[in-house]
Order: sequence, then C-alpha cells, then structure tokens
Amino acid sequence: MANREALRDLQARLAGRLQAAKGEDLSVSSWLAVEAAGQPYLLPLGQAGEIFPWTSTQPVPYTQSWFLGVANLRGGLVGVVDLAGLMGQSATRTEQALADSSLLAFNAALEVNAALLVDRLAGLRSVEAFVRSELPAEDSPAYYGSVYVDAQGVRWQELDLQALSQSPVFLSISA
Repeated sequence: MANREALRDLQARLAGRLQAAKGEDLSVSSWLAVEAAGQPYLLPLGQAGEIFPWTSTQPVPYTQSWFLGVANLRGGLVGVVDLAGLMGQSATRTEQALADSSLLAFNAALEVNAALLVDRLAGLRSVEAFVRSELPAEDSPAYYGSVYVDAQGVRWQELDLQALSQSPVFLSISA
C-alpha cells in the first residue's frame, strides 16, 4: 500500500515538474532514468508511457525467461518484459525485489502492448545532468543510443524504445 502511494507521489511530482518547466520555459527533461539489475538506463520521455507498481503476471509457457507473462494494467492485457533479462543481465527476483520494482508501459503512440520491469525509478534527466556523451559502440544493438556520463562517472545507456520494440530480439519471445 505504501509502495503504491509512493509511486503515485513520484508520478505527481514528475508531472508537476514537467508542467512547471513548460510554463517557465526551462529546459525540459529528455529522459526517464531507471535502473535494471544495477545498470542505469535512460528512456526517452516521448516513448515512455505510464508507470505502474509491480503487479503479478500470468506466465506464458514456452517463452524466453525475460518475458514474465501478461499483466492486467488498467483493464488491458500487457506483455511484461524484464528489462535486465532482455539486456542479458541476471537479477534475483524475490517477492520483495518485485514489490519494490515498477512496470513502465510503452507510450501508446508506439502501438506496443508491453511494459518493462525496472528495479528502480531514478527520476528525470536532461542533457545538462551529464558531463559528456559517447556514441554507442559499432557492434551495439540498433536500439542503443548514446552513453551519457554524469559528474559521478556513472555511465547511463540510452535506449530507443521504438527501435527496441521493433527489434527481432524483443519480438521473438518464444523459447
């Protein structure tokens, strides 16, 4: 219960900050910062949808281990993808860890009926939050954007959710 209230509070604060930035003609954040299995990612705000607290999923047989199943989010069935698992990282998924995690739906404009399981929401980020950026490695997947490095030296990988949703890796859920 407290977890849902904290999530609602975060969403309200994020919405308020976006409105204030638009009204004051300040630089608007470009990304939602998240963590999955300890790895920091930047997800473009224009491609991200609603944030939900963890809800149990109905497993789907014969699928990849990173495809957690389907969940009922606001009355619609949505495929739930473990972002860490999809990125090739292993994460311990205890009931407590899941209770502290969130589901991030894809923006409806992308026409993808899916949500990503993320371990932690780290807030909004704009380009000013970083000291430098690097192009993705040549052998990186097409959905990898630039790597942004913050003042603490943390490397944030940008993920293009539209490209991710169209990639063969994402679309091939069968085991």
